[in-house]
Amino acid sequence: MSQNLNELSSILKSVEKPGRYIGGEYHRVMKDKAAVKCRFAFCFPDVYEIGMSNLGVRILYDVLNKEPDVWCERAYAPGKDMKEKMEEYHLPLTAVESGDPVAAFDMVAFSLQYEMCYSTALGMLKLSGLPVWAKDRGADAPIVIGGGPCVFNPEPIAPFFDLIDVGEGEEVLPEICRLYIEMKENGSYTREKFLLEATKIEGVYIPSLYDVSYFEDGRIKAFTPKLPGLPTKIRKRIIADLDTVSYPEKLVMPYIETVHDRIVLEVYRGCMRGCRFCQAGMVGRPIREKSPETICKAAKCLYDNSGYEEISLIALSISDYTRLRELTDGLLSWTDDAHVSLSLPSLRLDSFSEELMEKVSSVRSAGLTFAPEAGTQRLRDVINKNVTEDDLRRSVGIAFRGGKSAVKLYFMDGLPTETMEDIEGIAGVAKTVIDCYYELPKEERPRGGVNVTISVSCFVPKPFTPFQWEKQDSMEQFTEKQEHLRSVIHDRRIRYTYHNADTSRIEGVFARGDRRVAHAIALAAEEGVYLDAWDENFSYEKWLDLFRRTGVDPDFYTTRGFGLDEILPWDMIDAGVSKEFLLREREKAYRAQTTVSCAEHCNGCGADHLGGKTVYCPKKKGGDPV
Repeated sequence: MSQNLNELSSILKSVEKPGRYIGGEYHRVMKDKAAVKCRFAFCFPDVYEIGMSNLGVRILYDVLNKEPDVWCERAYAPGKDMKEKMEEYHLPLTAVESGDPVAAFDMVAFSLQYEMCYSTALGMLKLSGLPVWAKDRGADAPIVIGGGPCVFNPEPIAPFFDLIDVGEGEEVLPEICRLYIEMKENGSYTREKFLLEATKIEGVYIPSLYDVSYFEDGRIKAFTPKLPGLPTKIRKRIIADLDTVSYPEKLVMPYIETVHDRIVLEVYRGCMRGCRFCQAGMVGRPIREKSPETICKAAKCLYDNSGYEEISLIALSISDYTRLRELTDGLLSWTDDAHVSLSLPSLRLDSFSEELMEKVSSVRSAGLTFAPEAGTQRLRDVINKNVTEDDLRRSVGIAFRGGKSAVKLYFMDGLPTETMEDIEGIAGVAKTVIDCYYELPKEERPRGGVNVTISVSCFVPKPFTPFQWEKQDSMEQFTEKQEHLRSVIHDRRIRYTYHNADTSRIEGVFARGDRRVAHAIALAAEEGVYLDAWDENFSYEKWLDLFRRTGVDPDFYTTRGFGLDEILPWDMIDAGVSKEFLLREREKAYRAQTTVSCAEHCNGCGADHLGGKTVYCPKKKGGDPV
């Protein structure tokens, strides 16, 4: 490594989990620097155990390293103890593979999975010795790239990034690297010329090439390109055919335990359901599935190359996969003999079955989790959840007869049109689960009784959902609802947990903020706010102070709500779904009227203009499934 090894060895002996920093993992990619024309540092703004479990990073690491003249390496946020040592000894942030300083790379990219990681990303830039503001970087500085789900509203972080990758990165990131290499080789590269040329790549947003103006009341007046010919909207990038997309044949194997020590297989992207609070389901459209053959081939390859004894199939709703029986049969044809467990972590109440219970080992042996989301049918109809109490009764009955005695239920509070009756209904749903247990004959119940955990998070209105215009509950409203729910739970078999409202309020500011919020985030990084996605590091009072000192009114982005004709901070982005569709869905929400899934009827969301090899015909409103 390029650092003083004795000094580093001494530091590693004094910090928690030194295995986070030593590198040398099995299956890491090493390349000859002399043959590399673009060095790419993939940075994850959280600790090693979290970043190593992220499927997107695994996929993009593999995609980039299949380019013979590109070397993608990894960097993670050091723990707070390691960060303090690095600052004390003036050690820069380095890449895991080579140990070279991140500042020496050509590209430095951040995967932004959660709004509360923003200050950590800037903290990593500071550790690297790079200016946090894009405008302050010199001609020879790396190109700093932002991507991930958070960039569907890029504006709160736009001033920190030279380039923002909107959408799926498997194709666009190699294209960015190829452009960089080409311009370097033909002698045309300058920082400014590269960024301008990159605007021609679909899915690329260069924030510095756009001005934002505001009305006196603080609302956005206009986004204005600084040069003629620049796109007025940035269309997200998608992979049209998931069977053709690269998938890693080998996984980098960590030396320490990570959050998800298993094989994770992506089954499809998008969601047919249309829950009105769910950003992932909307921005992931159109729905595209992988074939069982592709998934099974990847599963066997990764098992042979890793030795993991668990395979997890992931999608927003795994039981909506149209060829699930064929897929599970294909996997179980060898996983049972190899003693490999199979888990399906995202099952819906209305599609849970005895067949799945029999096939999936995790359902037989571990805790069972469902997400009714709301406590009454009226509110479930408002959010378009499309599950009923009958679905719940049927599903938990299957679970209990299959030997389960513990059920976890996820809910939200603060949803649009919510009343205290809806809050009380959460306790009612939990009581229904207990009643279902005792309604079964004794010989069909698992021994030891039943227990139910209800976990309640605070609703945050997110961009590109029908609820993107809604008010977020105030701290006082969240607290009142949380305490009221506690007061109506009288059964000791029901355990109640809830998410802190203060974190959700700050998350709401970042989720719906504009460029003016960036000043608070930059000041936070300057004053050492770091890893505050972790509860033990988060300070609500600190963020309120940062907002006050930088002139940010958090209520403007949360409890105010947005006007239906207002220019929204994320209106520069084309995420696929049209604003007309979202408005129609919002109107239906206020009538408590549901919308059927894509499998039953095309609802005209507009995502078909992005193309893609979809399962259901998106072209014809009212069209039948293909």
